[in-house]
Amino acid sequence: MMMQAAVYVLETIFHLFVLAVLTRFYAQALRAPFRNPIADFVVALTNFAVKPMRKVIPGVLGLDLASLLVAWFAEILLLVIVYALAGSQAFVNPGFWPTILMLAVVKLLKLSLYLLLGVVMIQALLSWFNPFHPIRPFFDALSRPFLSPLQRIIPLIGGVDLSPLVLLIIVQVILMAPLAWLETEAATIILRLFAG
Repeated sequence: MMMQAAVYVLETIFHLFVLAVLTRFYAQALRAPFRNPIADFVVALTNFAVKPMRKVIPGVLGLDLASLLVAWFAEILLLVIVYALAGSQAFVNPGFWPTILMLAVVKLLKLSLYLLLGVVMIQALLSWFNPFHPIRPFFDALSRPFLSPLQRIIPLIGGVDLSPLVLLIIVQVILMAPLAWLETEAATIILRLFAG
């Protein structure tokens, strides 16, 4: 019971940090305006890890690879800690590390999709209830690349834009099908390594 509580607390802390780093990565990649309280919070929370990494890993084509690598390393560290707490002897197995690296990528994709879900929901709510809120351009910049293609296909119905709803459904299907399968496969491989 205490082990489950410890893992829950660790996952919550690490995933909140990883979500902040991913927000920083996507905000820079999608050219979101950084003059707002959310961006200030994200930068302040992640600077301790991202700034030193930038000295080693330069950006490429406008992408902040240092932020992405910090998120990936944090996810790897979390997985290693969780399996160590479970008493794994799989660390010595050569198949463990490639599987952990791949599982960390899958977890990053999953967290990225959860971040997209949150951004789209907040952007939709702001557009309906407070379209002139100063934070809206930030969420608009993060959601526009995903909503624009759908808005070209889906007509307004009674003046209501249903593209956020369609995008939420698409993201949920991706989370439920391919990503869940990849996560299960990686976890199964690790469990086999535990037994071996």
